[in-house]
Amino acid sequence: MKYDFTTFLDRQGRDSIAADKIPFENAAVEEGFSRIPMWVADMSFPAGPFVADAIRRRLEMPSFGYFEPPEEYYERIIRWHRERKGVSDLTKEAIGYENGVLGGVRSAVCAFSTPGDPILVHSPVYVGFTGTLNGLGRKMVFSDLKRDEDGIWRMDYEDMDRKLKENHIHLAIFCSPHNPCGRVWERSEIEKAMEVYAANDCIVISDEIWSDIIMPGHTHIPTQSVSEDAKMRTVAFYAPSKTFSLAGLVGSYHVIYDSLLRDRVRAEGHATRYNEMNVLSMHALMGAYSEEGNRWTDEMISVIDSNLRYACSFIEENFPGVQVMLPQGTYMLYLDCTAWCEEHGVPIDELQRRGVRKGVIWQNGEAFFRKNTIRMNLALPFSMEEEAFRRLKEFVFV
Repeated sequence: MKYDFTTFLDRQGRDSIAADKIPFENAAVEEGFSRIPMWVADMSFPAGPFVADAIRRRLEMPSFGYFEPPEEYYERIIRWHRERKGVSDLTKEAIGYENGVLGGVRSAVCAFSTPGDPILVHSPVYVGFTGTLNGLGRKMVFSDLKRDEDGIWRMDYEDMDRKLKENHIHLAIFCSPHNPCGRVWERSEIEKAMEVYAANDCIVISDEIWSDIIMPGHTHIPTQSVSEDAKMRTVAFYAPSKTFSLAGLVGSYHVIYDSLLRDRVRAEGHATRYNEMNVLSMHALMGAYSEEGNRWTDEMISVIDSNLRYACSFIEENFPGVQVMLPQGTYMLYLDCTAWCEEHGVPIDELQRRGVRKGVIWQNGEAFFRKNTIRMNLALPFSMEEEAFRRLKEFVFV
C-alpha cells in the first residue's frame, strides 16, 4: 500500500478525546495494560498526507481574514459526489457550508419543527441525534430496526407509517449508512422508506456522513437520488471528517435541491452567526477531495474491511452468545451481548468495565437505545485490533 495504516499513533496528550478519556464513570485501566481507543468515531490512522499538505500551502500566506470559498471548493465537492456517489446533477447552488453535521441537523430541526414536536428516528439511534433533539425540546418517536433471519438490520415500513400517522409527524431523521448498525441501505429499501415519508408529508433529514466508507460488494445510494420527490423533500448532510479523520477541523456541508427548504435551513444557520467556515477546514476538504484522496480512501476501505471481517470471525469463534452483523459500511461494530450476559450472569455494565480495565476502551451501546450492547471502533492498525481481541478473549469474555 502507498499510505500508512499500520503505524500506531500515540495520541495521548495530543488533543484526542479518544485517547485521553474513558467513556465510563468509575472505570480505569489497570496497571500494565496500555490503552487501545475503540470508542468515539475517529480513526487511529495518520491522516492522509495530502490533507496536511493542503493546509501547509495555505499557511504560507500569513493572513487569515474574512474570506469566501473559491469555485474550487464547490468543484471538488461536485466531482467527489460524481465519482464516488454516482451523482451527476449536483450544482453549486445546492451546496452550503455547515459547522458540523449535527449543526446542520440542528438548523433543519429548528427550520421545520417547533419545541414539543415529535420527530421519527430509527432505533438504535445515533447519540448525536439524541442529544440534539433533547436539547431542542423535540420528542423522539422510535421506529425499531429489526434483524432478519440472516441477522441483517431492516427497516419496518409498516411501523414507520403507523408511527408517523399516530403521532402526526412531519419530520424524520434518516441515517445512511446507519450508525451504529453499519447497514448500507439498498436502493429498494430507500425507495420504500421515501414512499412512506412522502405519503405522510414528511420532510427528511438524511445524515450521510459515512457515505464514503462502504465495504466491497455494497454501494451507497444517496437518499436524494431514488426519485424526484425524494430529491426535493430531503435535506442531506455530508462531511470529509469520518472518511479522513478531520473531526477536529470541523467542516461539513449540506446538499439541498429544493429552494424553499434550502432557504429555511440557511436562515437558521446564519441567524446565530455560528455557521461560519474556517479557512483551514476549507483547504483540508479540498485536499481530501482530490485524486490522492480517492486513492487513500480506497486503501482505507480495504483495511477497514479486513479489520471488520477479522473481528466478526473472532467473535463468532470465541464469544458464543454475542451477536454482530458484519458491517456493510462505517468502521463501527455493534455487539449485542444479551445472550452472553444472561448465560454468564454478568450485567452489561460490568462487561463494559471489564474491557476498560484491560485497556480496551469501547463504548456503551445502550446509549443508542438498545439494551445489552457495545459499540466498537475498528479504524485502527491491525496489530492493535489483534491485541484488543486477545485481551477480550483472555480477560473479559470469561
